[in-house]
Order: sequence, then structure tokens, then C-alpha cells
Amino acid sequence: MKRLTPLVPALYIVFMLLPIYWLLNMSFKTTNEILGDFTLWPREFTFENYITIFTDPTWYMGYVNSLIYVSLNTVISVTVALPAAYAFSRYRFLGDKHLFFWLLTNRMAPAAVFALPFFQLYSAVNLFDTHLAVALAHTLFNIPLAVWILEGFMSGVPKQLDETAYVDGYSFPRFFIRIFLPTIAAGIGVACFFCFMFSWVELLLAKTLTAVEAKPIAATMTRTASASGYELGLLAAAGTLTIVPGAFVIYFVRNYIAKGFALGRV
Repeated sequence: MKRLTPLVPALYIVFMLLPIYWLLNMSFKTTNEILGDFTLWPREFTFENYITIFTDPTWYMGYVNSLIYVSLNTVISVTVALPAAYAFSRYRFLGDKHLFFWLLTNRMAPAAVFALPFFQLYSAVNLFDTHLAVALAHTLFNIPLAVWILEGFMSGVPKQLDETAYVDGYSFPRFFIRIFLPTIAAGIGVACFFCFMFSWVELLLAKTLTAVEAKPIAATMTRTASASGYELGLLAAAGTLTIVPGAFVIYFVRNYIAKGFALGRV
């Protein structure tokens, strides 16, 4: 029985990596080979799918557009959430718990509920088909999440730190930027990670609020039908490349994420 114990995590890892391997495997195949015989690796190895993505503006601009509005959303969400989380952490006011719960209900609501109001609003103010439109729409969900995560980290910092800084002559902005933010750096890293990932994988609002200029890669991937059917190899290559930004983010904030899961509200 003890000899079989190491097999359990090994099988779990294989199970988790199998879809990623299969996606990568399909990305180096032609559509005809994918629809043909079942093979564990490409028989006719080809880079044609990746060449199409990196040379066709319709494809590579989808990644650029996605990265722009996702980065904008992450910066806006965390910047707004930091003072809000500090207020919830350090002060008590009438209705604070109800307001905190109301913020979380925005994260619970499906994106489809807000798609039509956002579309009409942004069309009226000429924000439709812009990166800012999608970034602002995603803040409706990501700011409450960031506030919830950061408030947990801030509540873990003793209030005596604030009082000591004031006694030492620190102004609030100087204390907040130079002392308090480095103290909760792990929480900021975790909040940035979740804001980035939720905005990166969201499709409905991103597709509804864009048309041409700011169309994300997820919307581009839904339009791969041709006269001969779906270009499955191209879809697989595009899907493989969508994993790369998330992997980079995880790599750079991996230490913060580990601390966040150990200490924070995640």
C-alpha cells in the first residue's frame, strides 16, 4: 500500500497536464490530421498554425488588445481597492458590514446581467470598442474581489504600526506608500494575480463591448469557421498561446501567491 501512495499525486499531475499536452499536440497538426486518425503526437509536424497567428494582424492584435485592457483593469482595480480595503480594515462606520457584503454581491452576479447596460452606456459616451471600456466593465467584478483579499491582509497588520508611524511624524500618504504597502506586498501580489486572471478569461463582456479595434483573442477564437469547417489546428495554437501570459504572471508573483494562500484571505 505504501508503494502505491506516491502514484496518487503522480496520476493527479498527469490528469491535470493531459489537456494541456493534448492542446499543444493539436497545435502542431493540420485540421485534416486532427479529424483523421487518433495519434499521440503529430505525424506531419507543422508550424503553420503559429506562423498564421504571428503574421496575421487579426490574430496577434487579439493578444495585444487583451493584454492592454487586462493590464489596465488590474492597475485600476488594485489602485481603487487599496484605500477602500484600508477603510474597511481600520475604521468602523454605520453600515460597513452591509456595504462590504454588497461589494461581494457584485462578484457573485453573472456577467450576462450587466452586458446590455454596459453596451448601451458605453455606446452613448463613445467608449464602445475601446480598451478602456472593457477594463472599466471588469472593475465591477474585480474591485470587490481585490477589496476582499486586501482587507484580509490589512486586518492582519497591527494598528500599532499606524500609530507608531504617526508618532514618528509620518504623513498618511508617506506612511501608506513607504511602510504599509511593503508590509502587505504579498496581498497586493495575490490581488493582482486574481484580477489579471479573471479579466483575462472573461469573454462575454469583452466580446459584447468590442467590435474591431479592441477585439480580444477570446472573441477572435470564436470566429475561426471557414467554408471547409473549423480550423482546429489554428484554434489549438491560439489556445496554447493564451496560456502563456497567465504562466508568466504566475511565475513573477509565485512567492506572493504562496504567502497569500498561507496568510491572507484567499
